[in-house]
Amino acid sequence: MDERPRLTMTATVLDAPDARELAGFYERLLGWSRGEDEPDWVTLVAPGGGAGLSFQTEPAYVRPIWPAGPGEPQMMAHLDIRVDDLDAASAYAVSVGATVADFQPQDDVRVHLDPAGHPFCLYL
Repeated sequence: MDERPRLTMTATVLDAPDARELAGFYERLLGWSRGEDEPDWVTLVAPGGGAGLSFQTEPAYVRPIWPAGPGEPQMMAHLDIRVDDLDAASAYAVSVGATVADFQPQDDVRVHLDPAGHPFCLYL
């Protein structure tokens, strides 16, 4: 096949023990609004358009370890979120339910963990 069909990325999906709970955290953190809101599936819509975030309840969810060692559950992906004030953004993230990761690999990036344990990076 020579022609690539039209493909549009619409969202990144994060598994969680409770889709609504994790969606609520990112809703507070990012200020995005809910699109779909089902017991096991929630979408958040970016205010300026573009790809959103979706959350799916996964009963067998295993919290990743950051940083993971041999044999430990590894993160499959992480979110990068640009900020204009790293200290203020980090404090805000903690106030809405994130934790600051113990391991910080760079000075201009702050790694946090969401309530389900997914790492996300705030960066300048």
